[in-house]
Amino acid sequence: MEFFLNRYRNLTVLLVAIVAQLVLLAYQVKSNGEVRLIRVWAVSAVTPLARVIEAGRSGTVHFIRDYFALLDVRGENQRLKAELDRTKMDNQYLQAELSTADRAKSLAIFQQQSPSKTIAAHVIGNTTGVGAKVVIIDRGTGEGVEKGMAVITPDGIVGKVTSAYPTASFVLLITDPSFAAGVISQKNHVHGTLKGQGYSTVIVDYVQNEQKVEPGEQFFTAGDDRIFPKGLPVGEVTVVREGKSYKEIFVTPSGLRNGLEEVLIVTEGVHVPIPDAQPTSQPVHLQDLPPAESSDASGPDSATTDAAPAPAPAPVPGGTLTTDADRLVDQYRKIGDAAKHVYGQSAGGAPNFNINLNPRPSDAALPAQNPASPAAQSPAPPPPAPPAKHPVEHPGAKRP
Repeated sequence: MEFFLNRYRNLTVLLVAIVAQLVLLAYQVKSNGEVRLIRVWAVSAVTPLARVIEAGRSGTVHFIRDYFALLDVRGENQRLKAELDRTKMDNQYLQAELSTADRAKSLAIFQQQSPSKTIAAHVIGNTTGVGAKVVIIDRGTGEGVEKGMAVITPDGIVGKVTSAYPTASFVLLITDPSFAAGVISQKNHVHGTLKGQGYSTVIVDYVQNEQKVEPGEQFFTAGDDRIFPKGLPVGEVTVVREGKSYKEIFVTPSGLRNGLEEVLIVTEGVHVPIPDAQPTSQPVHLQDLPPAESSDASGPDSATTDAAPAPAPAPVPGGTLTTDADRLVDQYRKIGDAAKHVYGQSAGGAPNFNINLNPRPSDAALPAQNPASPAAQSPAPPPPAPPAKHPVEHPGAKRP
């Protein structure tokens, strides 16, 4: 450093003097805004560095602020999520309670209206047998339940009691392959045997191919199996097809449609008649036909005829003129009466369909003619020629 200053001493002094001179000039010279030039230079030199420092400071402040704000938001989000889960659980619980109350109410109403005596029970479990369709209910011999009693719901039959214990009973569902019951169709009163298949649908067996069973028809208990009283709904026919010896009839059980939670055990059954099938077609209300309109409303005298009421149509045998076909038949009848023609006889030919059925008063003075005669259809002969006159004699003409 000393070597550099000693070698370039004069040049260094010159540069220092020039810089000092420039500083003094900048201090003395003012810009247009009455601001010293040295101040302008100083501000211009410091501004970029200040901008960088301010950007770093503001970024750090925003980061710290957002970090703590996110901590609060995360806590609030967790709180809201827990509250939402609790609300969902309460909603599901209330819906379950409401559905249970509705089913209990429907069971109570059905018990009051049913002529059979029943006991309400809850399904508390299922058996673990492979392929078996057996449920456990919370009623047993202590409440009067016995083996072989029918188990139903307001929608239809469910099964029968296979084992009864003091506080519980086993119920064999109608979908079990070993289940069977006598049934009868609602519309055609076809008897058959209901059998389970191990899944959601059941079949009705021993129905001859000649007997009529339609899809959509309802089956009811027949009462001949000594388990189910007559008249309880079983299900709706979904598929019917011809088989080798008997029809193949598949039925969807109506008693298992809404699940099994509450059931009724029939302790004393009462047979009821099979309800009548609902009619497939219902009467349709039709309004009366509008009055007939005059066909001459568009003629030249329509202005005078509009004010007068239209004449009533002429009566025809069997009723009044209601359609265009009736009016045409009446017109042909009048033409036949005027021409004294009997329809269906080929000897007389066809009548003149251009006959005027409403002659004007001026036509009444003309002699009446038979419209069916050839003279009425042919033009009138020309008048006879006048008699020839004698030639006029001129004066001076000679006679022969």
